Parts: sequence; C-alpha cells; structure tokens
Amino acid sequence: MQPSFSLPPLIQRHWLNGLILALLAALYGPLLIHWADGWLNKSISLEHEYFSHGLLGLPYAAYLVWEQRKKWQKLPAQSHPAGFVLLGLGAIAYLIGTGELMNASLPLILTGLCLTLKGVPGLKLQAFPLLFTLFATPNPIPYLISPYILPLQSFIAGTAGFILHVLNVPDLSVSGIHLSVRGNFVEVAPHCSGLKMLFTSLYIGGILLHWTGIWRSRPKVLWLFTGTVLISVLVNILRNTLLTYLYGMDHIALFDWAHEGTGGDLISLVMLMAVVVWLDCIERIDNYFTLGTATGIINYGGWWGKP
Repeated sequence: MQPSFSLPPLIQRHWLNGLILALLAALYGPLLIHWADGWLNKSISLEHEYFSHGLLGLPYAAYLVWEQRKKWQKLPAQSHPAGFVLLGLGAIAYLIGTGELMNASLPLILTGLCLTLKGVPGLKLQAFPLLFTLFATPNPIPYLISPYILPLQSFIAGTAGFILHVLNVPDLSVSGIHLSVRGNFVEVAPHCSGLKMLFTSLYIGGILLHWTGIWRSRPKVLWLFTGTVLISVLVNILRNTLLTYLYGMDHIALFDWAHEGTGGDLISLVMLMAVVVWLDCIERIDNYFTLGTATGIINYGGWWGKP
C-alpha cells in the first residue's frame, strides 16, 4: 500500500486564512510600500501626504488584528450579504486601476472579508482595525475641503500678524491670508493652515483613546478631541508666525529647515506630545474629582451614621 499524503495539522486548520493573507499581500503589498515610501520621503502627492499618520496607524491596526486572532477563530463561520457586495465593489475599484479607486478598494475588501467570513460579529470585532485602516487610506477629502477652510487661513494669518506686531517686527502687513515682512510675502495656503497636522493629531488621538480604553467614556472623548483641535490650531499659529519671521528677515536656510526639513518634523512631534500631555491631564482631572467625590460621600455617610 502507498502511504497516504496529508498536510500538517496547522496548515489544514489555517489554509484558508493563509490563502487570503497571501492574496492580500500580493494585491496590496506594492501599494502599501508605495504609500510608506511616499510618506517617508515626501515623494507622494501633497493630498496623500495628509495621511502620513498611516505609518503608525496601519502597523497598529495589524497589531490589533494579531492580538484578536483567537477571538476571531472562536467566532462561528457565517456570511452577511453586504460582505459580498463590498467585495464586489472593492474588486471593481481595484480593477479599474485609478489611484484613488485602488486606494479605496483596500478598506472595502477588508470590510467585505470580515462580513463574508464571520458576519456582523466579525465586523464588530475588527471595527477599530478597520477604522484605523480607513482613516489612513489616502483619499481626495483634503483636496475637496480645501476651499472651505479659508476662514481658518485668514484667522491664522491675522493672529500671526498680531503676534509679529507685538514683537515689533518691521514693515509688517497682513492682507487676508497673506503676510508681508520687509516686502517678503508669505501665504497661509490650505496645506499651511494646519489641516495636515489636525488630521494627524486627531488620528493619533484616536489611537490613544483605543490604547487606553478611554473611548468608552463619551465626555473624555469629547474633551480629548476638543483639546486636540485647539492644540493643533495653536501650534500652527506659532509655526506660521515663526515661518513668516524667518522668511521676512531673509533667514532662508532656517525657513527651509522649519518648513519642510527636520524643524517641521520636530514641530509636529511637539504637537503630538502636547496631545499626549492633554490626555494625561484629562485622566488626572477625572481621577481627582472622582476620588474627591467618593471621599466626600464616605465622609458624609459616616457623619450621618454616627449615633
């Protein structure tokens, strides 16, 4: 008798998952490499640079999927009709081949797979990884909303001009979104209005909310995102003030360093650290008032409980 050939038990149990992962790697591996290279070297389109937070978010989403693999395996196999619809839409978007549609196909395919393999419970389990992937996928939203942020640009330009006036910077003038120092004009363009920094800070705030478990508290979520928006606007006002001064005073090398060089990255890092500090302040304030309230209740009850 010929010995029968059988696959190892591990492959028999996970052959479908392995096949899906291999297919996803073949389809989207080059695309993810293109994103990462463009974000790191700033060689990608300006609108797609707004999603460079994906350098942190996509690995974090993959980490969450890995951490939840046992829960995923325990879910019963079931399919939801919407999963097949999303898979079809994702396949069409991928096959059309245009950059934006190919990008959009990634979250469509991943969401469709969750619904097709595990139904709604699978979608709920992978909700956060899918959201982090969706908001890290380059799309045309920054380009579409640019015309509507003119008031923010004007506010930043006016505030930066006021700060420079207080500092007695010579030959200063402000007109709309333009500042001039000694005849050197600086424009607070849409991408200079802090929109990219705002996208990044909100995204990192979302990661922090999930990492710490604070996302379950609606007031803390509201306070974190409100503070994050204010921090982003404040940091960008200071950034534009600095850039206007450097360019107006003909410090071109320092201007380039602070605009697109290492200095710009350091400013972004300071902003993100400020978001982390703000989150810590929210936690400390909540713990303080919770502890104080609990202590007051105990003392109140003890006082009334005395004979």
